[in-house]
Amino acid sequence: MNADQRRLGRLRAGQGEIANHVIDEFAAGRLSRRDFIRRGTVVGLSLPVLGAVLSACGSSSSSSPGAAAKAGATIRTGLVTPTAAINPVTVADQGGLVMLAQTGEYLNLSTETLSLKPVLAESWTPNATGDVWTFKIRQGVSFHGGKPLTADDVVYTYKLQSNPSSASNALSNFGGVLDPSGVVKVDDYTVAFHLEAPNGNFPYLTSSDNYNMIIIPDGYNPADWQASFIGTGPFVLKSYTAKVGASFTRNEKYWGTKALPAATQFTFYSDQTPENLALTSGSIDVVSSFAVSGGEELLAEGAPYNIISLKSSAHRELSMRCDQAPFTDPRVRQAIALTLDRPAIVQALFKGYADVGNDSPFAPVFPSTNTSVPQRKQNIAQAKALLSAAGHPSGFTTQLITEQLAEIPEYAQIVVQAAREIGVTIKLTVESSAQYYGKATFGNSDWLDATMSLVDYGHRSVPNVFLTAPLETTNARTGTGAWNAAHFSNTQYDTLVSQYIATVDLSTQRTIAGQIETLLLSETPVIYGYFFNWLAATAKNVSGVYPTAIGHIFLYGAAKR
Repeated sequence: MNADQRRLGRLRAGQGEIANHVIDEFAAGRLSRRDFIRRGTVVGLSLPVLGAVLSACGSSSSSSPGAAAKAGATIRTGLVTPTAAINPVTVADQGGLVMLAQTGEYLNLSTETLSLKPVLAESWTPNATGDVWTFKIRQGVSFHGGKPLTADDVVYTYKLQSNPSSASNALSNFGGVLDPSGVVKVDDYTVAFHLEAPNGNFPYLTSSDNYNMIIIPDGYNPADWQASFIGTGPFVLKSYTAKVGASFTRNEKYWGTKALPAATQFTFYSDQTPENLALTSGSIDVVSSFAVSGGEELLAEGAPYNIISLKSSAHRELSMRCDQAPFTDPRVRQAIALTLDRPAIVQALFKGYADVGNDSPFAPVFPSTNTSVPQRKQNIAQAKALLSAAGHPSGFTTQLITEQLAEIPEYAQIVVQAAREIGVTIKLTVESSAQYYGKATFGNSDWLDATMSLVDYGHRSVPNVFLTAPLETTNARTGTGAWNAAHFSNTQYDTLVSQYIATVDLSTQRTIAGQIETLLLSETPVIYGYFFNWLAATAKNVSGVYPTAIGHIFLYGAAKR
């Protein structure tokens, strides 16, 4: 046994069975450095232990350089208009989630590299089976009103958000995973989550990926949040005007490193065209997100803007109601999927800033995606044959409802035109995001009720929520299938997803992923045409803006020169 092997042995001591499995996988060469860091942070390996393992295995650790910057600027940012009240329980859109995270904080942050960074939780560790996760809560943190943060606040927040009767948007993550009874205070700064089943990626469900989960004070009414924006974060609310904008000032009593800007200002826009124009005219400093389609001026060679491009799992889901004719027949759903020329769509809409999708939520950015499953390609002849075999040789007429957001209307038009090639007439309706989402519940939402529905999905660092919320059999009691616009119900699928979620090691995840991908190609309840990069832009004189691919825009490190 050489010195590095002895060092690894010492590092493994006291880490726990699951964490040691991750160390062993990396030492054996079955995990890349990036995947080891991602997986290691998930199972609670501290940064010193991660660095020591990397060193022992002959890999150097590095950190992102931080450029010196002057404090005191006001950073002006454009943002898509929030669709509803800023309520931590009900927010379900990008504008809303950005607002939550300006003053609120999560237990941990899912970073640009898909690793987890401690925030209000200092550490987290699983038990041997991965069905109990224990979080140590950071001490010395206070809410903006001065109340100290304790485990009581975390317990209250998680019981509220995991309650099936709360109408929480976070139930898309917690349904079948976490019940309120499983949220247990161990002591004033320790919380244990007793899960309904083992979950190897549970810490991601406590991160900024689960964007509703900012910690609010014990007993606080979330319906009052828009009036106060109470949180523990580096900014405090100055003003908020619905449909117009918001402004914040630096929290001088912040528990961590103080924000560089003295203030931030957000202007809300109905779509990206006026937002992009505001950047080009100098009215704002930051565009929080933009699409390639409509953002050509920002991407032009030599344009005076900093472009931030992040590979992501963000995508659009084209759902077909599996409980409504003619989409009750999977051959009809397959036929629609076969009309799409995906590489051409990616080029037309994204000019290379996207990856082709294969009709499952396993994006190329996920390490567990099984790339051995054949890619679905356009095949008009096969599509016509499937339609004929399903009893529709002359096609049929249906309706598609979608929202006015980024490239979505253009994509919808492509879907309509492609369907004509096989005799299918799709009547398209494009609505405002507020009208389209409605109350975001079944029976009260064009998103969830339409025969065909095309919706935006933000990035996640692991595929769990994509596998559960839009595709699992809907169950109001457990909150599963809360976003199941396809009304898809398949027991084999539900079983495979449960197996995938409970799995810790990457190789087994990839094997199960292949089975899920194959099943979804056969059933095709949802078309996943592409996964696009997250794009943000700043003026050339602005630095330190930190977006995440799910849609956050963090400005605490931003500066102007």
